[in-house]
Amino acid sequence: MPPSAPDFWARRGALSLLLAPLGCLYGAAGMMRRAGVRAERAPVPVICVGNLVAGGAGKTPVVADLARRLIRRGVAAHVLSRGYGGTLPGPVQVDPARHDAAAVGDEPLMLARGVPTWVARDRAAGARAAAAAGAEAIVMDDGLQNPTLAKDLSLVVFDGGYGFGNRRVMPAGPLREGIARGLARADAAIMLGDDRTGAATWLGATPVLQAEPVTPTADIAGRAFVLFAGIGRPQKFFDHFAKTDARIIARHGFPDHHLYSESELTALANTAQKAGATLMTTEKDWVRLAPVWRTRVRYLPLAIGWRDEAALDRLLDCALKRTAHG
Repeated sequence: MPPSAPDFWARRGALSLLLAPLGCLYGAAGMMRRAGVRAERAPVPVICVGNLVAGGAGKTPVVADLARRLIRRGVAAHVLSRGYGGTLPGPVQVDPARHDAAAVGDEPLMLARGVPTWVARDRAAGARAAAAAGAEAIVMDDGLQNPTLAKDLSLVVFDGGYGFGNRRVMPAGPLREGIARGLARADAAIMLGDDRTGAATWLGATPVLQAEPVTPTADIAGRAFVLFAGIGRPQKFFDHFAKTDARIIARHGFPDHHLYSESELTALANTAQKAGATLMTTEKDWVRLAPVWRTRVRYLPLAIGWRDEAALDRLLDCALKRTAHG
């Protein structure tokens, strides 16, 4: 995955056309890799939350929501992640008091603050470890393109404001694989926000669940903030924050999974201090900060609001009813 999404990924042009043959090779390599692997069936149901684009779709908040939703229903749900950006191969259960983002990756560290979370480069081994530790269901963060672990429910998340970009495969565009090919392995799609790019027209017969990112904003209305974010598409965070009644003094975007230096954070803090503002970032960025900086920076919590919770519950019910031999 590139450090941040190139601008030309959002639209078709000469550069994306020039790179299209490489995208075909990338897609073909992925097909061959998946064809040569026999998926292992986990001892418990596996719910995969994936995407077709490289970063910025919003799948991690969906993963957290689904895991918490299952836990509220009395199902001991654990999250399973590859641990992108971390050094530990796993399987290991993430402990926010003991691990940092350098060891386990920022997304697993963020998820582990709310739900039991495992990192494992070998997804099948991670599923076995989670089940042995008491997991009754596994919510897999990413993994739609990973063929090693059988899924009982596969959900594809996409951002309504970005859609599928220019609909070309990397490096010509943001896609990890062709849209039709990826959707053929999905039980449903989750569209976050309104469809502003016409992406829904590419979904065919795939059922669509609509949802919205939701954040409490009562305590930030009217206050001044300096925003910074190192995620797949920082502009998405800035646009979301702009919908609040807060005053935005400055915006600073960094590459995805960026490890902030002391000088960068000091410069951001000085900008905020001069304006009488507060530093604000995403939760994913916040967990990457050193503890001393976490006391000086706020993060914007995100939740998911579903437009049809009954439809989501029906999908979850079907996945939970499937046995390990189903």
